[in-house]
Amino acid sequence: MARSILMAELDQLVSEARNPGTMQIDLMPTPDILAAMNGEDSKVAEAVRRELPQIAAAVDKVVESFKAGARLIYLGAGTSGRLGVLDASECPPTFGVPEGMVIGIIAGGDRALRHPIEGAEDDRGEGQRDLEKLALTPHDVVVGIAVSGRTPYVIGALDYAKSLGATTVALSCNPDSTIARLADIAISPVVGPEALTGSTRLKSGTAQKLVLNMLSTASMIRIGKIYQNLMVDVNASNEKLLARAVRIVMQATECTPQQAEAALELTGNDVKLAILVRLTGLDVTAARATLASAGGFLRLAIEGKPAQPSEKSAAKA
Repeated sequence: MARSILMAELDQLVSEARNPGTMQIDLMPTPDILAAMNGEDSKVAEAVRRELPQIAAAVDKVVESFKAGARLIYLGAGTSGRLGVLDASECPPTFGVPEGMVIGIIAGGDRALRHPIEGAEDDRGEGQRDLEKLALTPHDVVVGIAVSGRTPYVIGALDYAKSLGATTVALSCNPDSTIARLADIAISPVVGPEALTGSTRLKSGTAQKLVLNMLSTASMIRIGKIYQNLMVDVNASNEKLLARAVRIVMQATECTPQQAEAALELTGNDVKLAILVRLTGLDVTAARATLASAGGFLRLAIEGKPAQPSEKSAAKA
């Protein structure tokens, strides 16, 4: 009986429907297979564009959370969970934030990143328990990711988060899904049936990745982690990132590689400080004080403007 109910539910999902445009894909030569997939992929950006108001609302909540010293938490199963973990793991090196500021959780734990964990997504209580382990607070934002919008693990997590007063966001690829109805903010890019029926790592996964890119990147921009379009809080933790830091200083100040390297050496590889020193002529101590007064917003520091109270709190993130 339970299986028949599940099959009936799947029958109602756009993401599980058969795509009439790829019914003969198993007979196609390679170029035609790729053209068919590419044609389906071209629909993803438009589906995400239609959700921009909801994505913006979620970003604003994430910014509020960061200003309060709280966290952005992604949670999902399978591909959805992996994408959340990926986005979270890229935030510290890209934006210089502490590892616990953006967190990705996948049903079944870290082993599930590489190996399927049977039944992990079906355990509603495990979603709550995983959030309990993080000592979830009302100031956190929890993004439940599930293409179908009906994954029990994600539903249990969002239910628990709502009970604590945390902001809840649903990211699914089916309209009016269970998690969309449950969450405070519903982001539902409907990309249509997959080229391979039910293989939601394709268009649906791409849509989720685009949305997660927006959530984290736009939030980091809003709290001062970017100058112009440069990653000025990049953590130069290896040779590639150190080379990128040199290029960023060069691009922001129009200086030579030697001048950029000297500024970085002077500031302990702090890209923001190196740029500020180069552009203003301040010594490191004065530049650090100016940047603090500007709440960590480099543009404000360069212009000699103090931060507003909300911007100062954001810089602590």
